[in-house]
Amino acid sequence: MACIDLARVRLTDPAGVGRITPVGASAARAAGRRRRERAATGERRAVSLVLPAMSSSREPVGGGADHFQRPGWLTKNVFNRLVAGLTRMGISIWGSRVLEVRGRSSGQWRRTPVNLLSDGGERYLVAPRGNTQWARNLRASGEGRLLVGRRSERFGAEELEDHDKAPVLRAYLRRWKAEVGVFFEGVGPDSPDEDLARIAPNHPVFRLSAKAP
Repeated sequence: MACIDLARVRLTDPAGVGRITPVGASAARAAGRRRRERAATGERRAVSLVLPAMSSSREPVGGGADHFQRPGWLTKNVFNRLVAGLTRMGISIWGSRVLEVRGRSSGQWRRTPVNLLSDGGERYLVAPRGNTQWARNLRASGEGRLLVGRRSERFGAEELEDHDKAPVLRAYLRRWKAEVGVFFEGVGPDSPDEDLARIAPNHPVFRLSAKAP
């Protein structure tokens, strides 16, 4: 009859069935294998949680629906306020206006300084910093008001398709490159049409039409 070294076994069945499991190198290997299996299962679960979120994320429409460059502190707190203040006093700087448009969620009027471009008998608003809040609001409402001093002008707005933007962006940069050129990825008024077409999806452009008061 073989002898069993009780120092090298352990009972693993609390119900008393008496299964004997060797303790030593083989048990350590088994424990390590179980840990690796649990880790692999955890990784698979993590991947299964991440992949649906990635696949459901919204793709940018036209390549630039999510493009937005925040203004720096100086622009937001000094330059914009200065231009808006002067424009409200009736002093237009390089075609500056105060744009008034209803918020797409709140319905409240929102104001921001903009540059009004007149080119080829048409008037345009260009969003140099991309898909800004005022651009989103104007896209949703399709109308707004332009203010200079006490004068208020209602307008309708039609957003241009990307393939129609290049000549408008060129005219805009020709007039305001010194002010806003930093937002256009090195593209300027003398750049090839291909470069202007490349950045067009990143900059909403609206053609304005007059509306009765």
